[in-house]
Amino acid sequence: MSKNMLNILVVSASSLPLARKIRNEYPGKTVIYCREADNDVEPFTSFEELAGDLFDKSEAIVFIGAMGICVRSIAPYIKSKYTDPAVVCLDSSGKYVVSVLSGHIGGANELTHELARILGAEAVVTTQSDNQGLWALDTLARQYGWEQEAYNQQEGLHCSRHTGLEETDDKTFDVSRKRAMNECITRFVNRRPTALLLHVRTEGTDYMKKTCPPHVDIFYKYKDIDLGKYDLLITVSPYYYPQSPIPCLSFFPKVLHLGVGCKKGLADMRSVLTDLSLCSNLSGLNLKSIADVSSIDLKKDEPILKELADTYLHRPFKTYPAEELDKIPVPHPSSTVKQVTGSGSVSEAAAILSAEGGPLLVEKQKGQTKDFTYAIAINKSAVRDEEGSGQKEKPGHGHIEIVGAGPGDPELISIRGRRMLENADLILYAGSLVPKELTLCAKKGATVRSSADMNLEEQFALMKEFYDKGLFVVRLHTGDPCIYGAIQEQMAFFDRYGMSYHITPGISSFQAAAAALRSQFTIPEKVQTIILTRGEGRTPMPEKEQLHKLAASQSTMCIFLSAGIAGKVQKELLEHYPPTTPVAACYKLTWKDERIYRGELKDLERIVKENNLTLTTLLVVGDAIDNREGLSRLYADEFKHLFRH
Repeated sequence: MSKNMLNILVVSASSLPLARKIRNEYPGKTVIYCREADNDVEPFTSFEELAGDLFDKSEAIVFIGAMGICVRSIAPYIKSKYTDPAVVCLDSSGKYVVSVLSGHIGGANELTHELARILGAEAVVTTQSDNQGLWALDTLARQYGWEQEAYNQQEGLHCSRHTGLEETDDKTFDVSRKRAMNECITRFVNRRPTALLLHVRTEGTDYMKKTCPPHVDIFYKYKDIDLGKYDLLITVSPYYYPQSPIPCLSFFPKVLHLGVGCKKGLADMRSVLTDLSLCSNLSGLNLKSIADVSSIDLKKDEPILKELADTYLHRPFKTYPAEELDKIPVPHPSSTVKQVTGSGSVSEAAAILSAEGGPLLVEKQKGQTKDFTYAIAINKSAVRDEEGSGQKEKPGHGHIEIVGAGPGDPELISIRGRRMLENADLILYAGSLVPKELTLCAKKGATVRSSADMNLEEQFALMKEFYDKGLFVVRLHTGDPCIYGAIQEQMAFFDRYGMSYHITPGISSFQAAAAALRSQFTIPEKVQTIILTRGEGRTPMPEKEQLHKLAASQSTMCIFLSAGIAGKVQKELLEHYPPTTPVAACYKLTWKDERIYRGELKDLERIVKENNLTLTTLLVVGDAIDNREGLSRLYADEFKHLFRH
C-alpha cells in the first residue's frame, strides 16, 4: 500500500490488538483512534466528528467494528469516488474485511485484499468489475503507468484536454470528465459490445489480449473498426480519437520520445508550448504518451529544455554525446548543425536513440521562431505493422526475449520467464543445459528447437526467420543469461540488424549453490564479497583476473566451467587460501541428479576426479561454506532502523 496515512478507528478497546497488528505492517503511516485512552492511541469522543475531521485528511480509513457505525459515520462527508478516501471495515474479530468506499480509484479494494492477507481474513469486495473478472477501467492506467482520457461526443463530454500541457482543469471541465468516464465504465461492466484498439504493443496490451472478455473485439487499426456495431471504443495508443461517434476511453502508454534542440539562451516558453500543441493537433499524437525528452550533451544545462521536461511534460530530460548522435541515420541531417554541435542531427537523432531505434512519427520540425526544433519517435518494441488488419495482428517486426531458465529445476524459472515461454512462437533452448520440461508449456503451434547442434550463425538465422515474420522469439539460456551465458555474440547480431530484444534474468547456479549448501556467502566481519569467475583453460583469463590474484582477497569464490582443470585451480588458490579452507563441488544444481561433494581445498582435485565431475559443475571455495559464527548487526539490540525504534 502506498498510502500517506492510514487512520484506524476502533469501536471497542478489545480490538486494539487487531489494530496494532495492522499498524505494524504500515509503520510511520498509521494512527489508531479509540474512545478508551491508551499509551499508543489517540482518544476521541464521537465517531461522526472524528470521521468528518479525518475524511479530507486521510488516504485511507479503517473501521474496526459494526458496518452500521462505519456507514453512518462517513455518510455526511461522501462527495466523489475521485476524491473520497479509501474506507474499509473490519469486524471486531478480524474475520471479514469489507471494502466500503472508493474501491478502485481510492484503493479500498487493494487495501481490503492486503489486510485480508495480513490477518488471514476473508476479503469482501462488491464492485462489479472485480466480481465478474473484468478490467477495472478507472485504475488500469495507473497499473501500467498510462495516462487516460474519455470522450462522449454524443453529449459533448470529454475528460481531459488533448495536448497534456495544461496544468489544471476548471470545475466545469472536471464534471465533464467524470461523466464521460462513468459512461464508459457503465457500458463496459454491462457488457455492451466493445471495440478494443491495440495500436501499440506493451506489457499492458499483452495483458489485455490475454484477459479479453467475450464482449470485446480486438483491432489493431482504427480504420478497420465498424463503429456502428459497437457501443464503446477503448484505445491503447499514442493517438487520440475524440471524433469517435461512440463513447471512447483512450489509454496513452508512454511510448513516445521527444527529441529537441534550440538556440542557446532561448527563453520564449510560450512559443515552444504553442509549437508542441500545434504538433499534437496536426499529428493526432497525445503528448501524454511522451516517455522522455532528449537532446545533445551541449544542451544539458539549457534552462528552457529542462523546464519543458520537468514543469510542463513532467518527464525526465536526458542528453547524449555528439558522437553517439552522429551515428544515428536520420532523414534530415544538417551540415550546419554538425559544424556547430559535432552531430549532423540533434532532435531526430535524440528521439530515435531514446526510442531504441524506433521510427519517427514526426520528423524534424522548426518552431515558429526557428530557434526551436523537435521530432518524435515511437519506441521500437511498441510498434505494430501498419498492414495488420481486422482481427489478425501482423507486427512490423518481431521481438526476441532472452530468458534465464534458472539452474535446472523447472520450477525455478521466474513468473515473467514462464509467461514469455507460454507466449512464444519460437523457443530456441540451450540443449542439454536447459530442462526440456520447461518447453512443455509452449502454446499450440509454437516451434521448439534445441540449439545444441547449431553454430551461432545457424541460431541467428532461425531466430531472424521468425523475427522477420513479426513473431515472438524466446532464446532460453541456463541460469542467468548474463553470467557466462554467451549472449554477447547474439546481441551483437541483434544490434547489427536493429532488432528488438530484451533480457529476462534468471537464478544463477551460484545462488542455487548457496541455497543447496545452506550457507550465507557473505559473513559479517569475515567475508563480504562474492567472486564469480573461472579458471584459465582454453579461454585465456585477463592478467589481472587470474585465480591466484583473486584469491588474495579470500572472498567466497564461485568458479564456473573449471571442473576439467581442478588441479590447476587448486594450485592457484592455495597460494592464498589455507589448505583447510572449505570447498564444495556442486554438480547439476537443482536437477534431479544433483550431487554435492564437500571437503577441503587441499583435496579439491581428488574430489572432482574421484566423482567424475565434468560439465555443469560449480566449484565453491571459502570460509562462508557451512559457517554459523558471527551475528549481523541487523539483530543487535542497539541497532535501530525504519521499522524498529
